[in-house]
Amino acid sequence: MSWARPEDIYLSTSLASYLDKKLLVLLRDGRKLLGILRSFDQFANAVLEGACERVIVGDIYCDIPLGLYVIRGENVVLIGELDLEKEELPPHMTRVSEAEIKRVSVTFDVL
Repeated sequence: MSWARPEDIYLSTSLASYLDKKLLVLLRDGRKLLGILRSFDQFANAVLEGACERVIVGDIYCDIPLGLYVIRGENVVLIGELDLEKEELPPHMTRVSEAEIKRVSVTFDVL
């Protein structure tokens, strides 16, 4: 006997279309994660492979590698597929090292 109701099937099938695709996940605390969706459950708990946290301060950004990452569904605000054919960021953005973004973010109190 299943505990799921018929309308619960829509929750899981909506994420099923994102399996094995590169996603941007916005979390409740404002963090932005990028990675490939490998698994999820009925609570929107998700597993990202090759995950990284994107930190943006002004016109600079850094992708901090996280590896295999589990996200608790209640922390997810937004999930969106990234178009691999298009640039992810505007051309004026400059990529910097993790140390540099941490130094700058302390000044701006971002992290």
